[in-house]
Amino acid sequence: MYLPHHFEESRPAVLHALMRARPLATLVMGDGNGGFDANHIPFFLDAATGAHGVLRGHVARANPLWKQAGAGAPALAIFQGDDAYISPSWYPTKREHGKAVPTWNYVVVHARGTLRAIDDAAWLRGLLDTLTAEHEAGMPQPWSVGDAPPDYLDKMVAAVVGIELHIEQLVGKWKVSQNQPGANRAGAARGLREHGQHGGAGMARLVAGYPETS
Repeated sequence: MYLPHHFEESRPAVLHALMRARPLATLVMGDGNGGFDANHIPFFLDAATGAHGVLRGHVARANPLWKQAGAGAPALAIFQGDDAYISPSWYPTKREHGKAVPTWNYVVVHARGTLRAIDDAAWLRGLLDTLTAEHEAGMPQPWSVGDAPPDYLDKMVAAVVGIELHIEQLVGKWKVSQNQPGANRAGAARGLREHGQHGGAGMARLVAGYPETS
């Protein structure tokens, strides 16, 4: 990933926060034939394990990904945060001298590491309990794995295979107008709030609150 220094975000807590807030990652790995395969998988982040954390998830048994991973294969998980179009018309400097062009702001985390498959029913049940507890916590009537009939649950568990990515490198890119002067940043944040585009409110908060770089 092209990463100018002023857009680099390396704080683990910030990177992990995005990965937890946006757990659906694009997982990219070799397809065994010289090409690439991309799958979209929700992951659970165990930040306390290893130097950078471990990602855990599962795929359908029919998905060849787990066989490609086997006991270990290089993989890249991409977590995408807020993004938004930035109009130069929001910059005060555009009105002063016209030297401004459009851009696109976004935040993203790349997690590289070794992916392995885990074909173990007990491990999967533990993961499903963890995932369910995390995502059902805010529901009015939280569902739990134990709510499903045991025979039905056994069939569902048998239909999936666990995967685990041991993160060896975490790279974050926060392109949030921090290279613009303060007046332009304020104008961009205001424009994002007023324009109402998808992701605008979240990006407006990032533009307004992220430290400026020279």
